[in-house]
Amino acid sequence: MRNSGPIVGVARWSARHRWAAVGGWLLFVTLAVVIGGAAGTRSLDTADTGAGESRLAEKAVAGAYFNDKPTESVLIQPRGAGGLSAAQAAAVGGELRQGYGTVGGIGSVADAVPSRDGHSWLVVVALDTGTRTGADRTTFAKSLVTPLLDATARVAARHPDLRVEQVGAASLNKAIGTQIAADLRRAELTSVPLTLLILLLAFGALLAAGVPVLLALTAVASALGLSSLASHLVPMDDSVSSVVLLIGMAVGVDYSLFYIRREREERARGHSSRDSIEIAAATSGRAVLVSGVTVLISMAGLFVAGNAVFSSVAVGTMLVVAVAMLGSVTVLPALLALLGDRIDRPRIPLLHRLRRPDRESRAWGLVLRGVLGRPGLCLALAAAALLALAVPALGMRLRPVTAQDLPRSVPILRTYDRLNAAFPDRGEAHTVVVTATGATPLPGARVTAAIGDLARQAGASGLFATAGRPVPRFSSDRRVAVVDLPIPYAASDPRAGRSLDLLRQLVPATLGQVPGTWTGVTGRVAGTRDFADHLAARLPWVFCFVLGLSFLVMLLTFRALGVALTAIALNLLSVAAAYGLLVLVFQGHWAERPLGFHSNGGLVSWLPLFLFVILFGLSMDYHVFLVSRIREGVAAGLSTRDAVRAGVTRSASTVTSAALVMVAVFAVFAMLSLLTFKQLGVGLATAILIDATVVRVVLLPASMALLGRYNWYLPSWLRWLPRVGYDLPAAAPAAARVPVLSGPRGGGTGC
Repeated sequence: MRNSGPIVGVARWSARHRWAAVGGWLLFVTLAVVIGGAAGTRSLDTADTGAGESRLAEKAVAGAYFNDKPTESVLIQPRGAGGLSAAQAAAVGGELRQGYGTVGGIGSVADAVPSRDGHSWLVVVALDTGTRTGADRTTFAKSLVTPLLDATARVAARHPDLRVEQVGAASLNKAIGTQIAADLRRAELTSVPLTLLILLLAFGALLAAGVPVLLALTAVASALGLSSLASHLVPMDDSVSSVVLLIGMAVGVDYSLFYIRREREERARGHSSRDSIEIAAATSGRAVLVSGVTVLISMAGLFVAGNAVFSSVAVGTMLVVAVAMLGSVTVLPALLALLGDRIDRPRIPLLHRLRRPDRESRAWGLVLRGVLGRPGLCLALAAAALLALAVPALGMRLRPVTAQDLPRSVPILRTYDRLNAAFPDRGEAHTVVVTATGATPLPGARVTAAIGDLARQAGASGLFATAGRPVPRFSSDRRVAVVDLPIPYAASDPRAGRSLDLLRQLVPATLGQVPGTWTGVTGRVAGTRDFADHLAARLPWVFCFVLGLSFLVMLLTFRALGVALTAIALNLLSVAAAYGLLVLVFQGHWAERPLGFHSNGGLVSWLPLFLFVILFGLSMDYHVFLVSRIREGVAAGLSTRDAVRAGVTRSASTVTSAALVMVAVFAVFAMLSLLTFKQLGVGLATAILIDATVVRVVLLPASMALLGRYNWYLPSWLRWLPRVGYDLPAAAPAAARVPVLSGPRGGGTGC
């Protein structure tokens, strides 16, 4: 087969220099892991994760030094109905003070103070972070948590009749981080064997199943190393590693699967190993490249969101997709050349006989016969079903994930609940920040008076838990002042939002009147509100960016206006149906017990934008793969309808296997404990399942059958576009362009 295209050229070189290609890949992966590990990861500063006014306020506070210290609280309660005297509480407090004496970095341990009902007592421990600010201060506090928790546990063990429990920002973050790490380990230990099992069922041979998993794992490992290097330019959020694992396993296996299935198919039809690899490169290799570019464009849409967290996720996912693409078109041909016929070894009894690579899918063939027999009816029914599924998305409500939404299987969260119930003024609070805009420090007396006026007006509303006049805290240079206004309910409570609205009206009328100052409100409630508002404003721009560039890629690839428009429409329909399913599952309560979650009445605020970007990119895998196979048939002289039948029946088993891998990996995340992971996993798994079945086997064939030659229509004013598509060269064997058809060409029984 003569072909001078770059993808075929790379595959030819790789197959001829197989050991050099494999060695080069292993060297690349090793260097990425080792150098990335040596460089370390620069984490994203918490103050940079927000948006709007609250982000500016957090940045101002993070950059200033206050003489206050981060604190941990120890709650002391009797386990039974009896009370706890002041003397008993003081004795326990003394034991805590003595125990903390062995822990370095403790600033002070306050005396135990009672709750209003006298049933609970609270000991506040201040951590001595010195003059550290921002991320350094947080990191140092985190280092003290474990020895502090150990000391608290030793005191608790001596008082089995009492609850002696520690909770605070640092200990909460540690517990939640530990739970996330445990969830991710569970996902890794489950997803890899599950993926291998599905591929064994798909190929019927161990080596053929193992190669895609191996390439996916090396892609994930190298991408994580490269992400560490990139973090010194774009700081990384803690969630990046989990997203890289999620996307890397999905696309890494898919790309290898497409390539290997085509190579095995061509060998089964009598081609030599070399020709089979080159045909696979010219067809599936190009499909991998185009779908990968489309995924990269979709991921780049996260940059348009204008948020540091999304930017870091974009870098990580783009790296793992790029590495997976690189591996599939470079080292994979070398592995196929090395293994040759041995890739079908060792064979799984019975399964291997059922998995002949040149066999058409009988089940999908029956479905397709009905679809092509009555394409208009099938298109209308399938589209109506997906639109009906999408209707609930019109009632979508976005909610922040707060401490109330985290699983109570984590013990410290139950302590958090008890602390908030006993000491409501220690719970949620709005933080008002005042900064000097000029060269002079803040006018302390005027700021303090204005804060007193603000507190009186806020307290009169009944929405705040402020008692007395709050005292502002000033930074050491007197350029930043901070005051907390507590609220007596959870951040997700609607009254929390109303109190924020009121506060943002009162602040300009009070503190805003102090000349030479800037004021802002931050805190958990303000941060989640500003983040959601920011995403809502950016979402249309993300849609335009992703849709516009994806349309352009499809147009350049196939030089067909109908194909490009159909791709956009079908992918949008798939995403809309996924949105509707998420609303049905997570905004109600019927699925709480099967999935093990507690509904907060909405979806995670960042999920719609993130899901759109991920799903739109991943769904293009199947679209490009199927349409490229159909285009081969058209280039070989078949009618569009016959080309659709040939392309889909020959590709359906590959698409089904790839979809099952993605669904399995995503479903593992749906079984994890955190609500964020559950919503992400359910959304991705159901969307991919819908996309690979209803969309690709019903809607795509039906729409292409109806459009006929208009699929390939290109207006005269667009014929200047470069030819970068899938037409195989004339020298390619006819069998490489279109598979042998079996069964009747027309008719059908309807949907």
